[in-house]
Amino acid sequence: MLQIDLRGHTAVITGASGMLGRVMAKVFADCGADLVLHYFHGEAAVNALAESLQSTGRRIMTVQADITNPESVQRMQAQVKAQMGVADILVHNAVIQYAWKSVLEQPLTDFDSQYQSCVMQTVHMAKAFVPDIIAQNQGGRIVVINTECAALAEANCAAYTSAKRGLDGLVRCLAKELGSHQITVNQVAPGWTITEQDRMQHTEQQPDYERSVPLGRRGTDMEIAQMCAFLASPLASFTTGAYIPVSGGRVMPAI
Repeated sequence: MLQIDLRGHTAVITGASGMLGRVMAKVFADCGADLVLHYFHGEAAVNALAESLQSTGRRIMTVQADITNPESVQRMQAQVKAQMGVADILVHNAVIQYAWKSVLEQPLTDFDSQYQSCVMQTVHMAKAFVPDIIAQNQGGRIVVINTECAALAEANCAAYTSAKRGLDGLVRCLAKELGSHQITVNQVAPGWTITEQDRMQHTEQQPDYERSVPLGRRGTDMEIAQMCAFLASPLASFTTGAYIPVSGGRVMPAI
């Protein structure tokens, strides 16, 4: 029986205090990974998450950093290495939230914030963490959260879409640059995902959106997390440079 086995690996999950980040942390811990839970403002949430994961027996570390600031990310890397050793799985999940508007109405600062938190997060994380992964000479995994919006380019999400499309180009370049070191770099592109917030507010069903999904429903945070865990595992050792929609068929990349 095939199993996702992350024992012996350490994963850094950025934005671990967020709705999706918390579920990814639980899934990775269940698969056996030691965890570094990153947060920016969500200290209380990430500490509660770390406490809830103690029963898994995994080593758990929480760390604060601004993923748009290279010095802050370098400090995070030094803290992680000192406490946990080399982290060989990087999951780039953090993003700055903002109000979606039309291009004509969107403040220019939102375009910059999305570029910084999507594209430059991956640049800063790669520069900080990848040299030690290479030096360890045992391969590694980078899993980046993209979005179905990057493929669909729908109205009123230009700042987010343009940043995520830029991220796609960066990931493909990284995959080619790091492949000789057996470091895979892949993207998971969720659709409009059901999170704990939806469950608390009873907003899971969105009929207009669901009619546009071939599978006829919204995906769940668990389904996104499971794809991330798969890509982080030895089962995905020959997959790199991929943009993988987890959107129920709403996005189907063409050859």
